[in-house]
Amino acid sequence: MPNNHISEIQIVPVRPDNGLVGFASLVLDNALHLSSIGIYTRPQGGYRLTYPTRKNTQGSFHIFYPINKQIADVIEQSVIAEFEKVTKLYVGHHSINTK
Repeated sequence: MPNNHISEIQIVPVRPDNGLVGFASLVLDNALHLSSIGIYTRPQGGYRLTYPTRKNTQGSFHIFYPINKQIADVIEQSVIAEFEKVTKLYVGHHSINTK
């Protein structure tokens, strides 16, 4: 039975572009690998996630996305916490090298 366990979160920060600041991948319940999750800044502060889509002749469709608020919140909190940790480490490392 799924327990909404998130593990193996990987973050790839990118140069900010129209709010996009990074990508994430993760493993859900030791059973499903999810990748290409976009991390965007919110105009009012904080971050939001977007899930991958594909385009076809009839428009766009989602590859995957959370279907309930509980798992959406678990993924968002886990990914954003890891993103903040990674970017804080990068800023600290970058400032050491520029002295």
